[in-house]
Amino acid sequence: MATERAIRGLLGWAALLLLTGCGERERLTFPAEDPGDGEGPFTEFIRPEVDDTVVSDGDLLLIQGRTIDPDGVATVYFEVGGARESFAPLKGEGADTVNFSLQISTLNLSGATVVVQAYGVDLLGDQGGPDSRLIRIR
Repeated sequence: MATERAIRGLLGWAALLLLTGCGERERLTFPAEDPGDGEGPFTEFIRPEVDDTVVSDGDLLLIQGRTIDPDGVATVYFEVGGARESFAPLKGEGADTVNFSLQISTLNLSGATVVVQAYGVDLLGDQGGPDSRLIRIR
């Protein structure tokens, strides 16, 4: 009898705790949309430091930069105009920061102007604005 009363008492407390817990869970709210910030990744060139650069014909041009996004970078895309170079997109695999480095040959490009652009897309599909460099070859 005492055991049966103790079991009923425990079951009563358990039911009360469950009801209290359910009430708390009903008040929790979660975002209906994705938790992202709605903005694409930020891409910046680190080298060359200035937007407009002059190099000599035949120099190996090194372009370095990074793409950053707290939602995770999916891919970084590159566009090169005025040179005989192209680069495949770089997979970010969800990293917050993706560093990149591009080598562009300026051999036999005297008098040409090369424009390099890079931009990223985050894991949520948001595309960031491009950063660019203008390289004049003398």
